[in-house]
Amino acid sequence: MFATSVHARSTVLRLSTSIRCASQLKSKYDVVIVGGGHNGLTAAAYCAKHGMDTLVLERNSWLGGAATTQEIVPGFKFSRASYLAGLMRPQIIEDLELERYGFKYLPRNPSSFTPGEQGGPYEGKSLLFWEDAAATKASIAQFSKRDADRFGDYEHVLDEFREVIQPLLDNPPPAFEASGDRRTDFKTMMELAGLGFKHRKNLARFYEVLTSPATQLLERWFESDILKTTLATDAVIGSMSSPSDPGSGYVLLHHVMGEAAGKKGVWAYMQGGMGAISDSLAQSAAHHGAHLVTDAAVNRIETQGDKATGVNVTIDGQTVAIEADCVMANCNPYHLFTDLLQDAHADIDAGCLEHVQAADYSCGAFKINCAVSELPDFLAAPNVNGQAGPQHRGTIHFENHMSQIEEAAVQAKRGEPATRPVVEMTIPSVVDPTLAPDGSHVVQLFVQYAPYELKAGSWASPDFKQAFVDRVFQVVDKFAPNFSSSVLAYDALSPLDLEQIFGLHKGNIFHGALGLHQLAFMRPAPGFSSYQMPLKGLYLCGSGASPGGGVMGAPGRNAARLVIQRHG
Repeated sequence: MFATSVHARSTVLRLSTSIRCASQLKSKYDVVIVGGGHNGLTAAAYCAKHGMDTLVLERNSWLGGAATTQEIVPGFKFSRASYLAGLMRPQIIEDLELERYGFKYLPRNPSSFTPGEQGGPYEGKSLLFWEDAAATKASIAQFSKRDADRFGDYEHVLDEFREVIQPLLDNPPPAFEASGDRRTDFKTMMELAGLGFKHRKNLARFYEVLTSPATQLLERWFESDILKTTLATDAVIGSMSSPSDPGSGYVLLHHVMGEAAGKKGVWAYMQGGMGAISDSLAQSAAHHGAHLVTDAAVNRIETQGDKATGVNVTIDGQTVAIEADCVMANCNPYHLFTDLLQDAHADIDAGCLEHVQAADYSCGAFKINCAVSELPDFLAAPNVNGQAGPQHRGTIHFENHMSQIEEAAVQAKRGEPATRPVVEMTIPSVVDPTLAPDGSHVVQLFVQYAPYELKAGSWASPDFKQAFVDRVFQVVDKFAPNFSSSVLAYDALSPLDLEQIFGLHKGNIFHGALGLHQLAFMRPAPGFSSYQMPLKGLYLCGSGASPGGGVMGAPGRNAARLVIQRHG
C-alpha cells in the first residue's frame, strides 16, 4: 500500500480549448469568467447560448474544478473531490442539452447501507434504503417497527419542504436589494407565497427544520439509534457542526433537496465519474461558441473606479490584460475579494469586504480515493463468491450511534482531527465498471472531521496526514477486515490539499459554511445576495453565492440570467 502522487492525470475534456497561448486571445470579450468549475461552465454555456462572446479562464489543467474525473492510478478513474450527483438543477440539464453531451445518471439501489458493528447491539444486522418503500420499511423494522411505520411520513414531509424551497434554488433570494432585479424578486415572493399557502399546515414544521438541531428533529420522529445516525450524516456533510447544533437540520435538508433521473431526494453516480458533468457543460458551452482556456491563472480583476473592466491573466508564462463588459467570478468569495480585488479595496463597499473576509469557512472534510484489488467483505453482509452485492451499490455508513458523530465533532472544534473519524464510503465501479480494471474497484472515502486549523501538528506533514488516514482505514477494517490489505494505492486529500489543488479556501467544499447566518440574503454578504457584487459589471457565480454549495449549477445559471438581462 502506498500513497500516490497528487499530480493526477485528468480524464476530463481535452477539447477544453483551442487557445494555447496568450497571443491567441482577443483583447476584449462580452463576458470573462474567472474559474472553470461546474458553475462557471454553466454560466458560460448560458451566456454563449444567448450570443455573448464568452471566455472562461481556469488556472488548473482541467475543467470542472472539484467536479472532475482523474486517473490517479493507471486504469483507475476517480471522482477525485466531489463524488455523488443529484443536486444538478433539472432545468440546466434540459436547457443546455447535457444528455446530448454524455450526461447520464446511474441510479443506485439500494441507495444506502449501514452495517451493524461487531460487538454492538446491531451485530449481524444491517440497514438498507431501497428504491422499493416496502423493502426499506422491512429493513427498518429489524430495529424498530414504530420507526418503520413512521419513515414514509417522514419522507413525505421532506418532500413538501423540498417543494417549498425550490424557488430559492432557481432564483436569487428576494432581498429587494439595490443591486438585484425587483421583478425577479417579486416573482419569487409570489411563488414562495403560493407554496407556503399550499403547505400551510406544515409551515411551523418547516421552520423547525430550518432552525433546529438535526438530533431534535430526528428524535421526534424515530427511536432506533442506527436509523437516526444514518440520516444524521446528511446533516454534517462538509460541516464542522454536529447534529446537535442548531441549524444542522437545514444542512440535512440541503442534501436531500435535489433529484436524479426524475427521482426526488436521491443521489446517483455519474457515468464516467463526476467529471462527466463538467465535460457535458464544457461541450455545451463550446458548442455555443464559448472559449475555454485551461492553465490560465487570473492575477487580478482590473477596475476603473467602481466598475470591473476586465482581468489580468498569465497563460504559458505570458501575462496580458483582457477587457470585458462584465466579469463573472466562479472562485470562492474570499479569493475574489482578498486576492483578485486587492487593488480595488478603496472602491468596494467596506461592509461587504469585511463580511466576506470574516465569514465562516470551516468544513472538516477529508477525501481518500482508493484503488482496491477486491471488494470490501463486510462482516454484517459477507460477499458471495467475491461478487458485488446490494451492500456495495449505495453509500456505506460506518456509524451506528449518534454519539460517534458528536464526539468526533467536539474534537474537531478543539482543533483536533477526530480520533474516530466519521466515514462515508462509495464504490462507483460496482455500478460503472468502466472506472476500474476487471476484478478491481474504485473506493471513495469522504471523511469528517478533519479541521483545517489545528491545535497541534500540520497537514503539510506526511506523517501527520498518514496518521489520520490510518485511523480512517481502522474504522473501515472493523466492519470489513479485508479492506486495508486490499488497497493497492490511494490518494489522500487533506483540507490543505483541497485548498491548494482546488482553490477551496480552508478546504471548504461549499465556498463557505452552510450555516443559517450565511444563506439566502446573507450569502455572500447582506446587500449582495443577488449575484451583483459591489463593483459594477462584477458578478459572483460560484457556490459562495446563493443557494450555496454542491454540484447543482444553480448559482451559475442564476447569475448568467442576470448578466444576460443586463449585458446581453
